[in-house]
Amino acid sequence: MLMRTDPFRELDRLSQQLMGPGTWSKPSAMPMDAYREGDQYVVAFDLPGVTAEAIDIDVERNMLTVKAERRPVTKGDDVQMELSERPLGVFSRQIMLADTLDTEHITADYDAGVLTLRIPIAERAKPRKISIGVGSGHKEISG
Repeated sequence: MLMRTDPFRELDRLSQQLMGPGTWSKPSAMPMDAYREGDQYVVAFDLPGVTAEAIDIDVERNMLTVKAERRPVTKGDDVQMELSERPLGVFSRQIMLADTLDTEHITADYDAGVLTLRIPIAERAKPRKISIGVGSGHKEISG
């Protein structure tokens, strides 16, 4: 059997064990991707093993906060844990949103352990054409 080791993954696992799981007062970070897709920004958070009911999304002013909690799965008395690498506890991420985003119309979807938020760009921030009026003549001011 071929076994590969990743020293950085092992270091992450050890530090997680020493620091313990995240709590509501000191949550662990969650991985995310953010990108622009047309007229909206998309932010995707990895939350495998978290139920949709354990996710909390808030927007206050321009601060977006996502918190989630992964609880241990209950096991029977005859189960002996051999390996436990999946982190448990509370995870959180805060993102400062630009004024050009419409925080009133954020949508959230949760599928296959990925929370996807779609934040539309505000109408006032979209590029627009300004027409130029052509005058019919010059007026002269006399004094």
